[in-house]
Amino acid sequence: MLADPSSDARIVPTRLTRADRSRLGDWWWTLDKVSLLTVMVLLVIGVIMSFAASPPIARDLNLANEFHFVQKHLVFLVPTLAIMIGVSMMPARTIVRVALLVFAFVVAGMVAALLFGVEIKGSRRWIDLGVFQMQPSELVKPALVVLTAWLFAEHARQPELRANLIAVALYALTAGILVAQPDIGQTVLVTGVWGLLFFVAGMSWIWIAVLGGLALTGLVSAYFFVPHVTSRIDRFINPESGDNHQTDRAIESFVEGGWIGRGPGEGVVKEHLPDSHTDFLFAVVAEEFGILVCLLIVGLYLFLFLRAVRAGLRSEDLFTRYAIIGLVGLLSMQAAINMGVNLQLLPAKGMTLPFLSYGGSSMLSVGLTSGILLSLTRTPAHARTGRRTRGRRAAHPLQWSMQAR
Repeated sequence: MLADPSSDARIVPTRLTRADRSRLGDWWWTLDKVSLLTVMVLLVIGVIMSFAASPPIARDLNLANEFHFVQKHLVFLVPTLAIMIGVSMMPARTIVRVALLVFAFVVAGMVAALLFGVEIKGSRRWIDLGVFQMQPSELVKPALVVLTAWLFAEHARQPELRANLIAVALYALTAGILVAQPDIGQTVLVTGVWGLLFFVAGMSWIWIAVLGGLALTGLVSAYFFVPHVTSRIDRFINPESGDNHQTDRAIESFVEGGWIGRGPGEGVVKEHLPDSHTDFLFAVVAEEFGILVCLLIVGLYLFLFLRAVRAGLRSEDLFTRYAIIGLVGLLSMQAAINMGVNLQLLPAKGMTLPFLSYGGSSMLSVGLTSGILLSLTRTPAHARTGRRTRGRRAAHPLQWSMQAR
C-alpha cells in the first residue's frame, strides 16, 4: 500500500546532537576530537610507512608476498582501533578494573613467556599463539601506569593505607620479570614512567633518592652482567669497539634524505636494515620523505603530549591527573627513545615507534593506551550542558563503588 503524499509523516535523519543522551551521543560530545584526530593521523602515517619500509624485509625472508607485513599491519589496525574506541567509551571506574585484569593476565603471560616462550636473540619475551607471536610486556605498560596512578591517588587520600607500597611492589614485580627475560629497554622505559608518576605524586625526596639509587644500581649491574647490554653501551660510547651497521646506516639516511627526502620508494636504507619496519622506521621516513616530515611527526607527538598534560593538570581528580600524565609520558618517552636511537643519541634498545612501527603487540598496546587517554580526557558532563559546579570536587575512585549502590 502506497503512503499518502498528504500525510504529515516526515522522515527525519538520525544524527547526534548535544541533547542526545545515548551512550554514543554522550561519548561523541565529550570526546577530545582533536586528540583523536592526532592519533588517527599518526596511525595513517604508520600505514603509509609500512608500504615503504616492509617489502624489503619480506623479500629478505623469502616470503611469497612482499606485502606480507603491510597486510598484517592492516589486520592489527582493526583490533587496535576497536580497543581504542571501546576503551575510550568507558568511565574511569571501569578503566581501573580493566587495568587490573589486564595487568594480572599479562604478568602471567610474561612469566609464561620467560618459562616456555619463543627465544629470539637470547631473550624470551614472546608467546607463540599460532596466528602471531604475542609480547605480553607491551600490554603491561599502560596497565601498570593506570594502577600506579590509582594507588598514588589512594595514598594521597588515605595515607594510612600505604597504597604507595603496593605501587612499589607492582613496579618491582614488573621490572624483575623484564630483567629476567631479559628486556632492558622496556625496563628502562617502565622505570622512567613509574619514576615520573612517583615524582608527580609528590612523594618524599627520601623515597625518590632511595629508588633512584636502586634504579642506577640496576642499570650499572645490567652493564656488567648482561652481555648484550655491555656490547650496546660500549659500541655507543666507542663506535669502533663493535659492529654499528644499523645505527650508522640510520644516521646516514638523514643526510641522504635532506630536508625533503629522496621520494616515496626511492630510499635504500631499508634494504640494509633488518628492523627498518620496526625499530628503524624513523630512518626510512627521513630518507624517503625528508627531515621536514620527521619534524612534522615530532610535532604531532609534542602536540598530543601538551594537549593531554593540559587536560591532566585541569582535572580535579588526582587519579585522572596522574593517569593522564603517566600515559602520555609513556608514549612520549618511547617515541623519544626510538628517535634517539635512530639519531645515535642513545644506545640501541630495540623499541618501536608508537602508532607508526609494525608490531602486533605494540599496536594493541598503543590502542589500549590511547583509548584510556581519550576516556580520561573527555569533557565532564556539566561542561557539556553548560552548567558549572562550584566547590565540588570530582569523585574519587574509592567513592565510585559507594555512589553506584
